[in-house]
Amino acid sequence: MTAKVYHNPRCGKSRESLAWLEAKNIAYEVVNYMAEPLTYEELDSVLQVLNVDPMDVIRTNEPEWKEHFAGSELEDEELIYAMIEYPKLMQRPIVVIGDKAVVARPADRIAEIVG
Repeated sequence: MTAKVYHNPRCGKSRESLAWLEAKNIAYEVVNYMAEPLTYEELDSVLQVLNVDPMDVIRTNEPEWKEHFAGSELEDEELIYAMIEYPKLMQRPIVVIGDKAVVARPADRIAEIVG
């Protein structure tokens, strides 16, 4: 079992999720979506595994959201493209293990999808 962690190295919660996985001896692969933005297909797939709408993982307090999108009526597809263009908008970390996923805030939420 290898976890895939959609990780922002500047985010303390994201770093905590890696530490949680290490403490539990769970192998993981880091996807630094800040350095290498996700494709539409990748992000759409993650949202499907999470079983959430794109709006559910958007950080609406980010300046990029307020400047470019606040008050707009956006379709799901447009929200996905917004997170690709402005990756800081995506909640993090997202941890995927097999066909389960969770926004690991706090890190111990990962336990919900282990095993």
